[in-house]
Amino acid sequence: MNSAKLSVKEKAAYGLGDTGCNFVWQTVMLFLAYFYTDIYGLSPAHMGTMFLLVRIIDAVTDPIMGSIVDRTRSKYGRYRPYLLWIAVPFGIACMLAFYTPDFGATGKVIYAYVSYIFLTLMYTAINVPYCAMANTLTNNSKERTSLQSYRFALSTAGGLVVALIALPLVELIGQGDTQKGYLGAMAVMGGGAIALFFYSFANTKERCLPEKQMEQTAFNDLKLLLKNNQWRVLFIVNIVLLTGVVLKGASTMYYVNSVMQRPDLATQFMVVGMIANIIGAMISAPLLGNYDKATIYRILIIVSGFLSGLMFFVAAENITLLFVLVICLGVVQMSTTPILWSMMSDIVDYEKTRSDRTLSGMVFSTNLFAIKLGIAIGGAAVGWILAWAGYVGGAEIQSDIAIYSINMLYTVIPGVTFISLGFLMLLYKLDNKKLQEISLELETK
Repeated sequence: MNSAKLSVKEKAAYGLGDTGCNFVWQTVMLFLAYFYTDIYGLSPAHMGTMFLLVRIIDAVTDPIMGSIVDRTRSKYGRYRPYLLWIAVPFGIACMLAFYTPDFGATGKVIYAYVSYIFLTLMYTAINVPYCAMANTLTNNSKERTSLQSYRFALSTAGGLVVALIALPLVELIGQGDTQKGYLGAMAVMGGGAIALFFYSFANTKERCLPEKQMEQTAFNDLKLLLKNNQWRVLFIVNIVLLTGVVLKGASTMYYVNSVMQRPDLATQFMVVGMIANIIGAMISAPLLGNYDKATIYRILIIVSGFLSGLMFFVAAENITLLFVLVICLGVVQMSTTPILWSMMSDIVDYEKTRSDRTLSGMVFSTNLFAIKLGIAIGGAAVGWILAWAGYVGGAEIQSDIAIYSINMLYTVIPGVTFISLGFLMLLYKLDNKKLQEISLELETK
């Protein structure tokens, strides 16, 4: 087994793949809910229901994709070739999701479902192998945390680009036609994503591929994984985490427009958050790499929850304090993300000692499904709560209950979900001592 240190160039190349992915996915996280209600013309209830129903498809396609990539054999490797094969369809899918057709009310609902389903399928097809590929670059636990730090720093840099240029691109390309502007902006983002996936493919190498193992069905692989109690903990953690993240992210535009009543600050508000996220990802490995992963994750995610909830009590006019809290929350929360993804790699090693099966694709695909389920629950909750509160898309003045609900969606509700993760992580038992035992056992095998 190869445990050599990875070069900075290869870590950066791997991370740039997620930069490309985030060109698209961060746009979806930040703008798609707002686009559907205020630009495309869907009702908040329709939008929320669609976000949730599409996850039923992911429940099938994600583990299937994990099984496919675990069984892939090509001259380029097992996981890496999908960056080459799926990059162009993924870029096209993101553009189609932000197109507003002239199909009438029913036709537009159907088109929204079809284009959003296509986008999620392409995301699955490229992101499952991309995430699983990390395990083949190195088998060293600390190197994996460092690799994930590069990944999420560069991934968030992609989000920063989105926050900086998405709305200006919409204005520049649309020239007053917002629907045209969103389509053009996403064409630019999709093209950038394609180029970065190609670069990541060309500058990474799978060097820790597992030995050939006895073939069995994807269903049997999934049954094995379901018996892994540590996998179950992280699966639930990812659902709850992303529910909170999306509640906050999807309500950002509503918060800036309706609670702060400062739409002119939308870009700056998102940019400072992204910069804070980059700092958090960069400091994660050097500052936190020697601590027990589960313990430090538990502490920091609880701090994140308190910071988020604290924003509810800050007056909307106190712009400076709101920005300070956004920065602090961004640094703390993003510093936990490389740790969480490194723990997913540890689950792969743990499963190898349990069942003698290397299920990297299945581990990451099922956790990606958990992430997307959390995204769906968060997105649906935003839509349903806005509908219940009487939010009117595009209206200059919203009701008091709508404004109060948006404030809760952005601050207290995600804060509570983050704090709950601290208690969930008490069930996670793969501490540093156990990981050393697993590493020695795998070396012996």
